Amino acid sequence: MKRRQLLQATSLLALPSLGMAQDKYPNKPITIVCPYPAGGNTDQRSRQFGRFLSTALGVPVIVDNKPGAGGNIGTEIIARAKPDGYTIGMGNFAPLSVNPTMFKKVNFDPNKDFAPICLIERGPLVLMVRPDSPFKNVKDIVAAAKAKPGGLSYANGGTGGSHHLAAEMFKKMAGVDITNIPYKGGAPAAMDLMGGQVDMMFEQMYAASANIRAGKMRPLAITSLKRSPQFPEVPTMAEQGFPGYEISNWQGFIAPTGTPAAILKLLNEVTNKALADPTIKEQMLAQGNELGGGTPEQFAAHIKAESERWSKLVLSAKISAD
Repeated sequence: MKRRQLLQATSLLALPSLGMAQDKYPNKPITIVCPYPAGGNTDQRSRQFGRFLSTALGVPVIVDNKPGAGGNIGTEIIARAKPDGYTIGMGNFAPLSVNPTMFKKVNFDPNKDFAPICLIERGPLVLMVRPDSPFKNVKDIVAAAKAKPGGLSYANGGTGGSHHLAAEMFKKMAGVDITNIPYKGGAPAAMDLMGGQVDMMFEQMYAASANIRAGKMRPLAITSLKRSPQFPEVPTMAEQGFPGYEISNWQGFIAPTGTPAAILKLLNEVTNKALADPTIKEQMLAQGNELGGGTPEQFAAHIKAESERWSKLVLSAKISAD
């Protein structure tokens, strides 16, 4: 409790320098727009960091869920909000780096309509099969797929999502044909994998970990560049013959373009402090996520690079939401 009070006091000391130009920002509630439904990972992270921001800045922080269109609806609301620091939002992998290419029309430009605040986390995926699967590693899958093109199948938790793109990138790099079986969410996809309806799936680490530990799934590879501390025995895709293979379902705070630099700096500093908080840090790492952090400029560069990278795959794999 003392630590939180000290953090709040320290954060508030930075406000007078802002205050003269911004009417002592913040002096009223801040809204975090979450572009996904309540109860999901993005919603939970928004609320977790919202509580920290509220304590540090001394004002209420409200999470407003605006789901729909693969995150596009909520993300557009962030882009169109008044750039005064009182409406920020969670910027996610799909809306900012995939959807502008996958959808025929998206009413925002990831590189022009947002002022990045801070990357919060990267969530790697894990390639998994059933415990009774004949596949013991990635090479086994490649060999089987080449022996019978289209004979294997993978569960896709949502068109254009990280489940989908992870598999399509694997297919492209391996030069194999594996049948895409789409689902409306990762949970039903994982259920069918366990039930034997599909052969494999790239699943979010935080969602897959319980089934892996219970022996209900066999992990073959992780999609991050380094092995996960949660499952150090699981090799990366790069270690199994796919150098440069990497995909994470990342997210971080963004604001509408035009938000004053001093406000962005303050919000960035508080977000980085939240990432250093022992309780928050422990919870995020326990889910298998990688901590974000850094400057607004670094997050902006990350968004730009990811947008360029995934737009190429979406176009080459002819992935469309329409």
